[in-house]
Amino acid sequence: MQLPSKASWAAALAALDERGHAVLPGLLNLAECGQLRALYDEREPFRSRVVMARHSYGQGEYKYLRYPLPPLVETLRQSLYPPLAPLANDWFERLRLAARFPATLDAYLTTCHAAGQQRPTPLILKYGAGDYNCLHQDLYGELLFPIQATLLLNAPGGDFTGGEFMLVEQRPRRQSRGEVVPLGQGDIVLFAVNYRPAAGARGFHRVALRHGVSRVHSGERFTLGLIFHDAT
Repeated sequence: MQLPSKASWAAALAALDERGHAVLPGLLNLAECGQLRALYDEREPFRSRVVMARHSYGQGEYKYLRYPLPPLVETLRQSLYPPLAPLANDWFERLRLAARFPATLDAYLTTCHAAGQQRPTPLILKYGAGDYNCLHQDLYGELLFPIQATLLLNAPGGDFTGGEFMLVEQRPRRQSRGEVVPLGQGDIVLFAVNYRPAAGARGFHRVALRHGVSRVHSGERFTLGLIFHDAT
């Protein structure tokens, strides 16, 4: 795993604040991507499996990992949270929301667990030809950390075609704005869970975001989703 430099983090946080998303390229190498992808065929690491079509979420499936998380997933989650927490606090301050986030993930999860949100939320998603993920938000309970991440585990154009990561920003009293975020194998995209602050004539207001995946045309697409709050 190649953690971002301070300069890379600074640029990513600035983009995340300005646009609601940012990409950190090459976070995992090919072997690490393969290691996580291979987990999907195992039973023990997971607590549940969801077939999207049964719930009108789209087509494809995903599995939620159980505690203890696989070491690489745990390291990613623990390493990404601390640089994101100050921006999350800044967002909540601008939006005049009371919650504040501690400096470490363990401290934040203690708060989640005390509130009854005790089930781990990291997941691995699998899409085949024709599969897609409808626009949605990953909330899971009353408490939420406002930034999450998705990591692409295989190669676009080689292992699969189509399947682009999509974001749609719903702006007050204006038409929604959509964006496709290109990702390479091992890249991670950081994005707002449900809303981010945007400056307006009367101060800051909420801009809602939803994310999804366009239809996969061929092959199989695997991603790791990292949500920092746990579920009820």
